[in-house]
Amino acid sequence: MSTSRQSKEKKQATVCCASVNADKKVMKHKKNGTNFNNKNRHSKSHVNDASEKELYEIIETIQAFPEEERAKEKLVLKYEGLVHSLAGKYSRMQENHEDLVQVGLIGLLIAAKRFDSEFGKSFEAFAIPTIIGEIKRFIRDKTWGVHVPRRIKELGPKINRAIDELTNSMEHSPRVSDIAEYLNVSEEDVLETMEMTKSYRALSMDYTHETGNDGSTFTLMDLVGEKEDNYEKMDLHLVLENVFPALPEREQEILKLIFFENLSQQEVGDLLGMSQMHVSRLQRRALRKMREVLGPDNFNMFT
Repeated sequence: MSTSRQSKEKKQATVCCASVNADKKVMKHKKNGTNFNNKNRHSKSHVNDASEKELYEIIETIQAFPEEERAKEKLVLKYEGLVHSLAGKYSRMQENHEDLVQVGLIGLLIAAKRFDSEFGKSFEAFAIPTIIGEIKRFIRDKTWGVHVPRRIKELGPKINRAIDELTNSMEHSPRVSDIAEYLNVSEEDVLETMEMTKSYRALSMDYTHETGNDGSTFTLMDLVGEKEDNYEKMDLHLVLENVFPALPEREQEILKLIFFENLSQQEVGDLLGMSQMHVSRLQRRALRKMREVLGPDNFNMFT
């Protein structure tokens, strides 16, 4: 019985030791894990501090040497993603996005030149409003197809926001009077702005329109008239037809070649077999006769 009891107590002691050793291993593992997390946290903090220090060094370089291109490139590469994200909120079309990105990068560099860390604000918090401001200014001043007053450009976005907000609150499309009252402007201003915003994009003269179901098309250029000189020539023809019977045939022929065929006196002389001086003399004599018949007022069309 004594031997059996000793054997049982020895087994219990062995189990206790194993349990204690296991607990120690767990505690050691937790401690090691805690140390690793602390080291990782300190490492990240060190990286953030180093990155922020590098950023401020770049900004200081840009402020001290505005023509330093390498520092500008580093800043642009660091915040290019942020600028793309901000430009995406305002780009209405794919081809307009890259323009807004370029404008946003200009705003980024402007923010770097104006930034002062002593104000206690991070560079990102300072740069974002500057970037957005440059993008909005570009949209307002540079993207309209035709020139419109500045008040129209500024009132247009307000009307769009007012329509969305009033539609949600009223649960139906707002009237012009509702929009005017909401924005505290006149109904005429609302109507004018809504009409002018249609001119945001001017149609190209090569824009194709369909004329009907037959599939035929035309462009705006096809509708643009050209100066027609034949109207004046028609009046001249009518006058000459009435006056010509008073002139000899040779003088009639000379005037027709000069005024109707646009030939020079030398060309008329070569065609009729006479000298240029003789053609000039006959032309002056014919015109003198016409002046006597028509009078000075009606004769001015030939001079």
